[in-house]
Amino acid sequence: MSPHLRHRLDDDLRALSDDLLAMGAVARKMIHDALDALVRRDSDLARAVIARDKEVDRLDTDLDAKAVEMILRHQPMGSDLRYIIGVIEMVTDLERIGDEAKNIAERVVVLNEEAPLKPYIDLPSMAATVERMVGAALDCLVRRDADGALAVIREDDAVDALQDQVQRELLTYMLDDKGAITRGLHLTFLAAHLERIGDHATNIAETTYFLVKGQNIRHTDGLRGKGSG
Repeated sequence: MSPHLRHRLDDDLRALSDDLLAMGAVARKMIHDALDALVRRDSDLARAVIARDKEVDRLDTDLDAKAVEMILRHQPMGSDLRYIIGVIEMVTDLERIGDEAKNIAERVVVLNEEAPLKPYIDLPSMAATVERMVGAALDCLVRRDADGALAVIREDDAVDALQDQVQRELLTYMLDDKGAITRGLHLTFLAAHLERIGDHATNIAETTYFLVKGQNIRHTDGLRGKGSG
């Protein structure tokens, strides 16, 4: 590849990365605002999160089109092609994170119509963890940090543990009070949405590791850490 064509490809790769990070910032904000809407009982904020999912969908479509166009225009090989394909995979995970944040916000609107079942402590902690995981996974991509990506992957265990804790506590509430069942179920599903966000953040980190090391570590517990998946 000539220096001129190499320069153009590098510029396009940087632009693609910038767009991916911008999409990640929107998805992370949706997670944050969805849980903030629960804690503050702010249904207007929850509805704003729901509406913002359209922006994530648009970014998904735009980034996929841009990546495909880059492949057709530059016909990249080796690590460049692997990077573009990896970005396409990450875009899919970010779009699904947006969907999960929207699902949380929809449940928040319903929950805010009734009195809180309990003080919200573990759920905001879960949300902060998965939001941080998404940001860290993307940051590792920018820094080409394989070790950092592994740290993100292993952090998923903490999310799973929090989900288990939330489910056990909510089950106790629902067994003790039949009037708490509907709210308890919404909160149980809300925790499940957060757990799935953690899974998507893990996918992003695994893709980052693959792009940096050229090694697929999915389903390899020795690298990913026991229980992460």
